[in-house]
Amino acid sequence: MSTVRATTIRCPHCGRANRVPAAAEGRPRCGHCKQPLPWVVDAGDDDFTEVAEEADVPVVVDLWATWCGPCRMVSPALEQVATELAGRIKLVKVDVDKNPRLSRRFEVQAVPTLLILDKGETVARQAGAAPAPALRQWVEQTITTREG
Repeated sequence: MSTVRATTIRCPHCGRANRVPAAAEGRPRCGHCKQPLPWVVDAGDDDFTEVAEEADVPVVVDLWATWCGPCRMVSPALEQVATELAGRIKLVKVDVDKNPRLSRRFEVQAVPTLLILDKGETVARQAGAAPAPALRQWVEQTITTREG
């Protein structure tokens, strides 16, 4: 059963608002200019498999908490990376306090914890905040290795 949840994403190319589903096949594109859109969604214990593990693009998972200062710093950096790599990755944010099963499953001991999933398999992991250029390099190195 598919969730109908969608997020409104503003196209970085033409500025138009687009509804982007949390889970879908393919990669979201702007309905107006057809450019790839950043795919940034939330997921939790109940829909993580559909939203993150069944995606056909590599998924960067941000395991974060509302009370975490470094999480608040890394979130905009990850969104910048998702925008720069639109069409190549999906960013899925998981609030560990609201989703204890995922927190246990991924053995989160510090937040933020970042994962890269490829077809549901964890292929990279790092804990702690990093600036956008370092995050982009980590993501690109990981997905380029997987693509090649």
